[in-house]
Amino acid sequence: MKTMVNMVNSIAAPPRVLVSPGAERSQAERSEVERSAAPGETKTRPDPEVVAKAQRRQFTADYKKRILAAADVADEPGAIGALLRREGLYSSHLTHWRQQRDQGLAPHRRGPKPKHDPLFEEVRKLKQQNNQLTQRLTQAELIIDVQKKVSSLLGIPLATVDSDGSNS
Repeated sequence: MKTMVNMVNSIAAPPRVLVSPGAERSQAERSEVERSAAPGETKTRPDPEVVAKAQRRQFTADYKKRILAAADVADEPGAIGALLRREGLYSSHLTHWRQQRDQGLAPHRRGPKPKHDPLFEEVRKLKQQNNQLTQRLTQAELIIDVQKKVSSLLGIPLATVDSDGSNS
């Protein structure tokens, strides 16, 4: 671009920028953003790029088994690296999947873990009931021992229970 300074009455006028005839846009050629903006106001264009939300990959147990089998068979140098690159995996995937395989590769429940085992409350109640019954049994045995001693001191014969459940 060329700058041209005009002299008017020996005073320099502000410089003008010379633009080629096709360089300026006509009113119809301006973009929507340029047309809707007020003079002297600049608007930023919205980003037309739609960014997809990242989503965690989920691998099935069969896929994990197949990849582990392929990794175990690989014996050439760099074969496991090529497998990982081809499948888009990391070596930590193999490590984690091998640990899962050793534990049975069972699918686990996702989400927050329950605070207590579902059977925990029932087991607690049963233990408490067992302790109460044990205390009552100990107390009953003590009472029976005292009754036996009192009856022997007083010479009162006690009724004995036969094996068939009848008193004699």
